[in-house]
Amino acid sequence: MEIILKEDIIGLGFKNDIVNVKSGYGRNYLIPQGKGVIASPSAKKILAENLKQQAHKLAALKAAAEEKAAQLNGVALEIAAKVSATGQLYGSVGAAQVAEELAKLGKEVDRKIITMKDAKKIGDYAALVHFHKEVTVEIPVKVVAENAAELKAAADAEAAIKAAAEARTAAAAAAAEAEESEAEAEVETEEAPAEA
Repeated sequence: MEIILKEDIIGLGFKNDIVNVKSGYGRNYLIPQGKGVIASPSAKKILAENLKQQAHKLAALKAAAEEKAAQLNGVALEIAAKVSATGQLYGSVGAAQVAEELAKLGKEVDRKIITMKDAKKIGDYAALVHFHKEVTVEIPVKVVAENAAELKAAADAEAAIKAAAEARTAAAAAAAEAEESEAEAEVETEEAPAEA
């Protein structure tokens, strides 16, 4: 089923695009929500006429999107999140957190135009900001451990406990070995006079 989109829908298309969708998605969601109309021949003619009349307005929208994109060039984000000892995040980092971090930098971006694979481990990721159908900016996102000091302290404590346990085991083994050699020495001294 062909639909003319009335607004941008990330992952599907942009306003005034003609897209093919499953009929259920079109009839039950896009059309009732006012996000699209059926792409009949008359609707396509109206769309072509509107696009011709709005060409200068669309060029201005693209220029504004390019200006916003230029503000984000060179921006790299570092997001701190709580992490377990295994490196797994408690929860995940996604588009909402990226929008919050951009707002902290004074760059207001709607989270609905940001796409990012949810980060569930610490590491490097990329967020895409779709300002216009022809203007997209990629922002590098580094997810780091918020509780890195706690994790290091826990790892150090665990290592100290393990080292102490190994030291106790080694001491017990040495003591057992010493007792064994003393017992052997006593047995040898008892046997020696008996032979004489």
